[in-house]
Amino acid sequence: MPSRQDILNAKILVVDDSPDNIELMEEILREEGYTCVSSTMLPEQVCPLHREHNYDLILLDLQMPGLNGFQVMKGLKEIEQGGYLPVLALTAQPSFKIAALEAGARDFISKPFDLLEVHKRIHNMLEVRLLYKELAQYSKAQQELALHDALTGLPNRRLLEDRIETALQHANRSHAKAAVMYLDLDGFKAINDTYGHAYGDDILKMVSQRLLSSSRKEDTVARLGGDEFMVVLGDIHTLADAQGPAAKLVEALSEPYFINDLTLRLSTSIGISIYPDDAETVDALINIADYALYEAKRAGKNRFCSPAANRQGGAKMPAPAEKPAAELAVPHR
Repeated sequence: MPSRQDILNAKILVVDDSPDNIELMEEILREEGYTCVSSTMLPEQVCPLHREHNYDLILLDLQMPGLNGFQVMKGLKEIEQGGYLPVLALTAQPSFKIAALEAGARDFISKPFDLLEVHKRIHNMLEVRLLYKELAQYSKAQQELALHDALTGLPNRRLLEDRIETALQHANRSHAKAAVMYLDLDGFKAINDTYGHAYGDDILKMVSQRLLSSSRKEDTVARLGGDEFMVVLGDIHTLADAQGPAAKLVEALSEPYFINDLTLRLSTSIGISIYPDDAETVDALINIADYALYEAKRAGKNRFCSPAANRQGGAKMPAPAEKPAAELAVPHR
C-alpha cells in the first residue's frame, strides 16, 4: 500500500483556464503537503506534458475554450493505452459528472470547491493510482522472472525460442543465415560434486558473463538449465561466420576461474546448426545443434562441431593438448 509520503510526493497537474482557480487549487495542495504540483491553462499542452512527466493525477477542468476536458481525456486515453487514466474532473455542471466518468475520468470534484471533499477525493485517487503502478511494476517483474534464468539473468528457454524464431524471420527476409550454438560445460559435474553448489553457481555466473563478453550485442545468450547454454547468431552468411565465434567461446571458457583460494578449470563443447542449411524450424535447429554437441563430446570435448562442417570435409576444432577438457581445482596464490 502506498505510504502517506508516497502520496504527498506524487506528480500532480492542475488544468484550468481560470488563473484564480489554478491559484486556489495549488494553494490547497501545498497546504496539504503535496510537493510536486504543476499547472497549465492551455489544454493542448496536457497530452505532451503527460507523455513527458507521466503524472499520477491530472485535475482537469471540463469547460475550457479550444479543447474541452472531454477532448483532452480522449487524447490521454491514447497515451495510457488501456491503463489507469489518472483524471479527476473539475466541473460546476452537475450534468457533466456522469458524462465525465463515462469519458474515462476516475472521479470528479464539484465547483465551487468543498475543501474536505477536495482532500478526500485527491487522496483516494492517488492511493489507487500509485497502487495500480505498484501492481503494474510487480507484473512486469514477474514477467521478467518468467522469461529469464534466476541465477544468471540470461534469457531462459521460453524467451530463447522466441529469439530464435525472430532471428530466422530476419534471416529469411534478408536472404541471410542464422546459427544456433548449443554449449555444454566439460567437467562441470566434477567441480559441482567436489566443491558444492555454491562454487558451481559461481562458475555458472562467470560463464554467463564470459559468453556475453565474447558475443555481439545483437546475439542472444541463454541458459537452458544446469550447465547448458545456447548462443543465437543472426545475420551471418557462411559457416565460417559461426565457426569464428564458436572458437572464441571455446577459448574464453577454457580460461581459469578464480573463486576464493581456488583456481578452477573446465572447458566447453559446442554443437552448431545453421539456418536454413541444416533445418528451417526452431525445434529442428535445436535438436540438430544438440546432436552436434554430442558429436563434439564424443570426439574429445573442448571443441565445436556442426553437420555443415562435416559435409564440407569435417572442419572441427581439436582440443589443444595443453588445455585439458576439465581439471579439479588447485589453490592459487
